[in-house]
Order: sequence, then C-alpha cells, then structure tokens
Amino acid sequence: MGQVIRAAPALLGAVLVVLPAPAQVSGPYFRIDCVDAVTGRGVPLVELRTTGSIPYVSDSNGIVAFHEPGLMGHETYLHVSSHGYSLAPDGFGNRGVRLTPVAGESARVELERHNVAQRLYRVTGGGLYRDSWLVGAPVPLREPLLGGGVIGQDSVMAIPYRGLLRWFWGDTARAAYPLGNFAVSGATSELPGRGGLEPDVGVDLSYLVDERGFSRPMCPLPGAGPKWIDGTLLVPDPDGRERLVAHYVRVKSLGDVRERGLVIFDDDEQVFEKLVQLDLAAPLHPHGHPLQVTFGGERYHVFGRPFPAVRVRNDLAAVQDPARYEAFTCLALGARSAGPEAELDEGARYGWKRDTAAVHAIEQERLVSAGRLAAGDAWLHLRDVQSGAPVRAHGGSVYWNDYRQRWIAIVLEVGGSSYLGEIWYAEGDTLLGPWVYARKIVTHDDYSFYNPAHHPWFDRDGGRLIHFEGTYTAMFSGSTTKTPRYDYNQIMYRLALDDPRAVLPVPVYRLQDGSLATRSRVAAEHAWQRVEAIPFFAADRRRPGLVAIGNVGWGLALDAQGAEDAENTDVTVPIYRGADGELSLERRPGAQPLARVWRNPMQRLILAPDARPVR
Repeated sequence: MGQVIRAAPALLGAVLVVLPAPAQVSGPYFRIDCVDAVTGRGVPLVELRTTGSIPYVSDSNGIVAFHEPGLMGHETYLHVSSHGYSLAPDGFGNRGVRLTPVAGESARVELERHNVAQRLYRVTGGGLYRDSWLVGAPVPLREPLLGGGVIGQDSVMAIPYRGLLRWFWGDTARAAYPLGNFAVSGATSELPGRGGLEPDVGVDLSYLVDERGFSRPMCPLPGAGPKWIDGTLLVPDPDGRERLVAHYVRVKSLGDVRERGLVIFDDDEQVFEKLVQLDLAAPLHPHGHPLQVTFGGERYHVFGRPFPAVRVRNDLAAVQDPARYEAFTCLALGARSAGPEAELDEGARYGWKRDTAAVHAIEQERLVSAGRLAAGDAWLHLRDVQSGAPVRAHGGSVYWNDYRQRWIAIVLEVGGSSYLGEIWYAEGDTLLGPWVYARKIVTHDDYSFYNPAHHPWFDRDGGRLIHFEGTYTAMFSGSTTKTPRYDYNQIMYRLALDDPRAVLPVPVYRLQDGSLATRSRVAAEHAWQRVEAIPFFAADRRRPGLVAIGNVGWGLALDAQGAEDAENTDVTVPIYRGADGELSLERRPGAQPLARVWRNPMQRLILAPDARPVR
C-alpha cells in the first residue's frame, strides 16, 4: 500500500492517507512521488529534508528514491520546499510530511502550485531521471543519467536547422574535473511530430562529443578565454543556401569582452568557424534570441533585451556589416553609447537609425534617472499589473503568438525578490508594443533563473501552451547552498495562456473619429494610421469581476464582490458612462461609474504595425 500526503495542514505534519501504491518499486528504495495537487503531474525540484538536514531532491519525473538505512521502517518527518510550490503549514509553521519509509513501498506528496507557469523537467545535467531509474520507473530519454558527460550547462541557444533542432550552451561542467568545456557545447534533437518527444514530455538530446564521450567544443576559436555565442540566425548565402550564423564573444571575465564577431556553422565538420571579427566599439551587432520579421514586406532579423531594438536585413553581407544595422532609439544619429550623457535626438524622437546605439530597458532607466529623458517619453513602461511597481527587464525573448494574436514576451527581471530569479509575461499589440503591463509567472526563492528563452516551435494547441527554459543557478543569487544536480542547468516550464492569471490589460485606442477600439478592430480595418492615442487599457478576456465596456473589451467591475481589491487602485482608474452612453475617464454630471480600467503611463504613441512575423 502507498501513502498519500495532501496539502492539508495538521498540528505536527500533513495527514497520511493510505492508498494503493502508484507503481511497483524495485530495489531497497522507498518511492516518494511529488505531484501537482491539481494536475497530478510529477513536480521536479522538490526538496525533502530530514530533521537531520539530509536533503533529497525530486528528479524530472517528480520522484525521490529514499533510502536512509537508519530511518527505514521508522516514522520520519521530511521538510518539503519547492520554488513556486508548497504544502500548507502545520500548527507550528512547519511545512512537511510524516511518513514511514519501507523498501519497496511508496508515498505520494501533493503540492499546491503558486507559480502561474508549470515546471516540467530539467533539460541538461547529470541524473535527470536518477531517482526514477533507481526505483525502476519508466523514463522518456535514451540517456537519462549523464548525456554527453554533462554535469552543468549555462544559457541555451536553440534553433531549427536542416530538419533538426540545434542546441548550444555556454560553459559546460563535467564529472572528470572542475574545469570543463568553455568553447560552446552542442546537441541535436528531433522536432516534435518528426520523431521527437512532445515538449511536455522532454527533450531527447544527442550531444556532439569528443573521443572521451564528453561534450566537445563547438566554437574552437583561437585565443585565451571562454567563447560564448548568442544571436543565432538563419541567413541565405549568395547561392541562396540557408546558413547558420551566430554572434560570438571571447571574454576574460564576465563583462570583460576581448573579442567579438560572427561565426558560421560548418555542416561537414559540425563546428562554428570564424566569419568576421567586429570592432568592439561598434554600437550594433546581433545578440540575444532574435526573431525574423518583415517590415514593409522586407525580411529582417530583429534583436532585443528582450524587446526588439536592433534590426538588420536578412542578407549575409548585411549581417556582417555593423554599418548596416539599425537601432530603434531616441538618441541622436551617430551616438555611440546609451549612457546618461548620451545626446538625444531633437524632441527625443524615436526611429530606426544606423550607426547609433540602441536604448534597451536598463539604458532607458538610466536616461530617465539622469533627467535626460522624461518618463512619459520613454518607450518601455513595463510594470506589475497587480501593484503598478516597475519591472526592470534584463533579458528574455519576444515572438508572435497565434492564440493571443499578439507579440508575447518572456522577461527576466533584474533586482526582483530573488535578484535574477523572477520571470514575467507581457504582451504587445505590435512588435514595438506598447509594452506596459506584465504578470509574474515564475519565482525562485533566493536562486537565479536567468537568460530565459521561449521556444516557439514547441507551442501547442494553436499557441495556447508555450514552453520556455532558463538557467537555474546559485550564481548571482547570494545563496550559499547549491541544489544537487540541478544547479547550473536548464529547466523547462510551460505556460497556459488561457490561465486567468495570465490575463493582461490591452491598449484601447482612440481613433480620429473619436471611437474606441482594441487591436482586433484596428487591424481588421487597417486603421493603424487613424490611431490618435491610447486613453486607457482594459482586459479583453472574460473572467470573474469583468464587465463589458462598449465594444472595446472588458474592464474590472466596481460592484463585483472583491473586484476592487483585485487590482491596485493606484494602477487602475474609473471609467464612466454618461447619460448619452459615451464612455469617459472624467466624471461628468449624471455619469455613472462603470468599471475600473488600467492607466496608460505613456505620453508617446509608439507602434510598429508594419512588422509581421515570418512563419
């Protein structure tokens, strides 16, 4: 028989309910399944710690193989903790379970999920399915224990290329010595539907390895120091053949770049070779997780951190020439940096400009703090939809989403509650936004989760389900305790965009004729040139506490029970319906409050309706 521990609290630990064991257990182990209380899916990265501080961490199936000789057959208390998941506390504030571990038997611990996104599995590193293997549970991978000899891998770049998914990482740790591969690691996997696993199941990686079976250097360029790549692109060569190109840096240390340039993938040798070295002083180059779009029918690669601020034509000669890159910026033409002393264009005018530094979120913040740029003239205004607090975007990715019919961003926040461990979701009606409201979807307690990457080729159900991953590491977090096997590795998450918690307010546009419309109407009528302003934002999907606002969408109802407390009143404002039926943000005589809508903090109207995704 098995033991099921639910999230209900008790005075001295969660109550045990005896149910049939979930599976046959082999060997001397007591199997503990850590699962989502709602979905029943196994939860990876759940720590079970004995009162003697012995840690156990669930594997990618959510399984712990427990075998502690002194505790087998004895009632044992286990503290339970997991980023974004929890058990209810007992009367003394302890969150854990009491069970009696017996070899060959099993228990089930059901946790409540607080993260909006669901943690699925670890992608890289040793012991992905260690505990499952120990208890004899099925696993989805051919190499579930030590693929490519890899113990840890930093910062993923992934791209479909010549019928396969190509995966690249930065510094890679191994078991044989504290120093590993510092010249890019690589692997391939089959695409879902073409022989590959479904993204909710796993990624079955085939590493490119050396003669010892360890992940070999994919970017073996000369010169001392680690080599890192990002900005992976598919670009046609002069013969029309698609080539894989990436931006590289050679560094002495983090922030100390000694060389940068472009590399091109040799399909025969399966390595990157130097294509061109770039001037370190050049303000523009590929970076981050790029996307392909068309502007006026012309195809471009666009780069951002995470919001698109740099572009270059989809041409191999153009990609190699920094003078042909353009930045979307408010700086004066020719400004070489976006520091606080940078010269702004007259009237802080924005536009696509060559040989001019880009203004990303952090640079914009510095310009505003220095008094060089008025807050209302800023391009990016990302803020927490619940509190109105600013969200300091540091990295991530932007792609088009068919389900939402909008551009969506997965954003890393710098300086959040765990410094580099908070992930946010945002939407933009056009490629340039407006990027205003965001919802936190993943939190990590005193741990970093940086360089997140959304994989659009893993989107499912018409884009309703999206998948993204990032680097889970104690680095930069201040944590002195590293999670066994998980530290310095990639973890995959899934976000359901129909989750009510992922609902975000969208811009409501005022057209030249005075009417109000959301994106769907403006796009259907090709009315972008008739947009004059964004008077407010409103939610455009029905959920409890929302009421219809004319033909523009939905706003938060004032009279719905508890609705006023659902959003911070410093962020939202009342909207009124006059006696003539007209909507207004001003309370005129006879007008009645209808709903609360979200403020628009922008003075500028910055859109890119001509940018279309490349399928």
